[in-house]
Amino acid sequence: MEKSKELLITHLFDAPQELVFNAWTDPEKLQHWYAPSGCTIAFKWINAVQGGGFHSCIHDPVHGDCWIIGDYLEAKFPEKLVFTMTLSNERGEVVNANAASKPEDWPQTIITTVTFEPVGNQTKLTLHQTVDEAQAKNTGAYQSWFSMFDRLQMILTQK
Repeated sequence: MEKSKELLITHLFDAPQELVFNAWTDPEKLQHWYAPSGCTIAFKWINAVQGGGFHSCIHDPVHGDCWIIGDYLEAKFPEKLVFTMTLSNERGEVVNANAASKPEDWPQTIITTVTFEPVGNQTKLTLHQTVDEAQAKNTGAYQSWFSMFDRLQMILTQK
């Protein structure tokens, strides 16, 4: 059986590596860019350090709330973040895809690995998620990363 292709995206930010990394771990910054277009994100709590975690909710006016709980498996400033994203409910209890208003075959837990590499005064970001790329494209998750990256770039260049 052929293994499906997992989601892999690279993006070049016009900002230093440390600034881009901090935008992924600072709750104040995350709430301004880390949600699909038309949605907002709120964190019940977040501790973006290795061994820490988070409990967040994406508020989608069309599909409703999507609660996620996660663990930071690795947080190596300013080079790498590895974290889990598990479907949950408001109380932080793990739920299946149907209960989270996701497609039935959406994985209950996704591991996200983000690396930050300096390229002159810019930063090359590489994002890998343990989700089938074709499925991510069908649900819009893949496309959402690009609109989020556009918002992140605006935040990074604000004076």
